[in-house]
Amino acid sequence: MRPSSTLTAVLTAAAALALTATGTSATAGAAAHGASGRPAQCREKALRIAASPGGRHNVARIVVTNRGARTCVVDRIPTITFRGLDGSAQPVPPATSGSYVLSPGERGYAAVRTAAHGTHQGHVVRSLSVAADPAHYGVTFGAATVGMGRGIRVWEPVTTLWHTSRGGADRALAAATR
Repeated sequence: MRPSSTLTAVLTAAAALALTATGTSATAGAAAHGASGRPAQCREKALRIAASPGGRHNVARIVVTNRGARTCVVDRIPTITFRGLDGSAQPVPPATSGSYVLSPGERGYAAVRTAAHGTHQGHVVRSLSVAADPAHYGVTFGAATVGMGRGIRVWEPVTTLWHTSRGGADRALAAATR
């Protein structure tokens, strides 16, 4: 179904008015920082993601580094999935998607708990995958890399948001999983 020419003219005028009201121009240069003047989404190849043991049972630490030359954004909730299972770790505290800004060379830290200590429920998988943004494919890490050599037990997994320090992520996970 095609819109009428009157509707098309109204929509075009409304879009132009919205751009004028916000002080934004629709130029090609706006794409580098997004239409709102904020940094653009980080390209996956500009990011380095690493994972390591978390120092506690069923906990892993995650680090994302902006290796690019420009400030960019990732989702404030890391996307952490587990091989062969549906779904992803839920954020603690509960949160919705949003932006987390990374300057060139800057790091973001998160911690993930795959299962409560002592639980025998859930599934055991061989790997977990981490993406800094849901639009990215992510990086897969084996159980040994994250200090869970016998397999990653998964039962009600949770992740922190990105933090500016490893200690901040550890404290956020500890506070949320008491």
